[in-house]
Amino acid sequence: MKKIFTTTILFTAISLFPFVAAQAQNATLRGFVYESETGEPIIFTNVYFLGTSYGAATDVNGYYSITKVPAGSYTLLVTYLGYDTLKMDITLRPNDMITQNLYLNKSSVMLQTVSISAKHEAARTETQTSIVKVTPIEIKQIPSVGGQPDIAQYLQVLPGVIFTGDQGGQLYIRGGSPIQNKVLLDGMVIYNPFHSIGLFSVFETDIIRNADIYTGGFNADHGGRISSVMDITTRDGNKKRFAGKVGASTFGAKVLIEGPLKKQSPNGGGSTSFILSAKNSYLAESSKVFYKYIDEDGLPFNYLDLYGKLSVNSANGSKVNFFGFRFGDQVSYKDISDFHWDSYGGGMNFVLIPGLSPVLIEGIVAFSSYDMVMEEEFAPPRSSGINGFNIGLNFTYFIGKNELKYGLEMQGFKTMFDFTNDVGQKISQEENTTELAGYVKYKWVTGKFVIEPGLRLAWYASLANFSPEPRFAMKFNATDKTRLKLAAGLYSQNLISARSDRDVVNLFYGFLSGPDNLPEEFDGKEVKSKLQKAQHVIVGIEHDFTPNLTINLEGYYKNFPQLTNLNRNKIYDENDAPPDTPDNQKKDFIIEKGNAEGIDLSVKFDKNRLYLWSAFSYAFVNRYDGEIWYHPHYDRRFNMNLLGVYTMGSKMQWEVSLRWNFGTGFPFTQTQGYFEKVTFDDGIYSDYVTENGLLGIEYATLYEGRLPTYHRLDFNVSKKFFFSERTQLQVDFGVTNIYDRDNVFYMNRLTNEVTYQLPIMPSLGMVFSF
Repeated sequence: MKKIFTTTILFTAISLFPFVAAQAQNATLRGFVYESETGEPIIFTNVYFLGTSYGAATDVNGYYSITKVPAGSYTLLVTYLGYDTLKMDITLRPNDMITQNLYLNKSSVMLQTVSISAKHEAARTETQTSIVKVTPIEIKQIPSVGGQPDIAQYLQVLPGVIFTGDQGGQLYIRGGSPIQNKVLLDGMVIYNPFHSIGLFSVFETDIIRNADIYTGGFNADHGGRISSVMDITTRDGNKKRFAGKVGASTFGAKVLIEGPLKKQSPNGGGSTSFILSAKNSYLAESSKVFYKYIDEDGLPFNYLDLYGKLSVNSANGSKVNFFGFRFGDQVSYKDISDFHWDSYGGGMNFVLIPGLSPVLIEGIVAFSSYDMVMEEEFAPPRSSGINGFNIGLNFTYFIGKNELKYGLEMQGFKTMFDFTNDVGQKISQEENTTELAGYVKYKWVTGKFVIEPGLRLAWYASLANFSPEPRFAMKFNATDKTRLKLAAGLYSQNLISARSDRDVVNLFYGFLSGPDNLPEEFDGKEVKSKLQKAQHVIVGIEHDFTPNLTINLEGYYKNFPQLTNLNRNKIYDENDAPPDTPDNQKKDFIIEKGNAEGIDLSVKFDKNRLYLWSAFSYAFVNRYDGEIWYHPHYDRRFNMNLLGVYTMGSKMQWEVSLRWNFGTGFPFTQTQGYFEKVTFDDGIYSDYVTENGLLGIEYATLYEGRLPTYHRLDFNVSKKFFFSERTQLQVDFGVTNIYDRDNVFYMNRLTNEVTYQLPIMPSLGMVFSF
């Protein structure tokens, strides 16, 4: 660790020199853009010199950097929807390196039109292939459940994203299973971001600043997963005054408190602020009152999520954050299983602006832990846990319109797992592992092209495997309205899932370190690597029919040449297996391969008071286990989402929204027959003639059946009551599954009793803000 740190500092010091020299004849203006009222950074807004081509958009920290500017006098302009335009005269001299923080005031005029934002500019200057940037504004446009908008509900309307249902919902992105999706909260790894009721995540919407959702083709600054990345950044607490929100609904309650410990002065300067949030579900109790018609015993979902953050900001914008969380979930399905999990963690991250170079330095040190237990009536309990740390250091250089970013990462974790398969064989693991990675990527803007090559080098210490992973992205601005894009790359990961493919309710997603005791051959070829691997290729086109109407069409292919899966066919302990026993009968894990391919189309219209969104996906997911090809249980052939939002009233206080989701049926393994399963508890002394056996199930071919189609219509209406400039009450009324569609959730294989997803559910919620 000491050698790594020393090497990093030395490399950084050396690399600063040429960039300082490169700026010698020009000037640089950089800084942060903040809200005057709260001190919160304003993200994705344009900062530019009037009448020139010199400018930049702020990033997720509100940071901007305009480099290689000739000396002279300029008018700096900052524009952002809902805020007064800021103009400032700036004089730059040769070799100047000026840090200028900017503060925007909220507009007193109720705007009726939407101006061109930095997102439109980013569409031309960023590759942005298979990435969606999400803020609380977009999340709150979705019909919410019980007045509680949540990113879990928003993700379900994105193209290429599949949720397996209202209950036990899991996230599948373009053919990738949950274990192949990396979730980061302020740079900290979150191992399970969703609750057992698929309508809610662990993240409180009002603390989110931005979420980047990469559905594939992500560049070298992200790694350790082979399908997708969800990178969430939380906002700082209010730097000017104490504020908060208190809300309650028929589903649950929440509270948020924020404020300064050291106030930021009206003209800026250093500050210290905090933000605390808590939300819970009391649906197991409230459903006995409001939703007794669904189940007299109540709906079995309870959870509690806590999050806190302390932000220390310096006058020039450099800052350090300290944060921590505790998430928990408990669900009890009658006649199926009891499942609960707990997660906690904490850490710190920082943003540093050196005084002599146009560089942004970011770092993270964090720890997180996750433990789960599933208890079933007719099967031994299953348990799994993972805990570990992650450390990262990133450097970003701004060179005119171009950008160089590189960094180092280290992750260490411990996994614990206990599982018994269908034939009574126990599989256990307790492993420690460490991963090291370094990356570099460069964004080059030339003419109509934006080219972004990258390279990630990863070392998996426990497996002694080295993985070089080139990445590439490109965008071609064919016209002012049409853009072509491409992304490709190689990806690897160590973690594997510990779920059983026989599960009908897929709640248990244990975590395992990639094992080194794999079969020596797969599909007739020698196994040379112990890692799971993937290759992505994505092509797309964006077109702006008008400034308010945009379509995005992407085609993708993900090849998974090597996957590690739990061996559902194991019948012998490897040490006691008879000679010449095949690997698929004695190994704990097997190797598979597969692919995912599809087309995603999204259409967005956003003008004045009307917002329309539609997303269509057509996809295939295939797996091969060495014996048969099959479609995994999340292979949905066609998925469609339609969303409409309309805002009304002189103060935009009314909002009405509708969302309809349609999806073809998921695969499942059918029941072929039943038999008496004699367990031979006394070994060779068992009397199979008189011993009473259990009822055994003979399964049909894996995943050859299909469930009925899924579709659901949701509605929401909300109104804001303004008591003062800073005090308001929002009331939400919503209906989930308006026409009471019977969407299949589970069928008991022994009784053939069908359990359905959530029926029609009206909800009422209120949120008081101060």
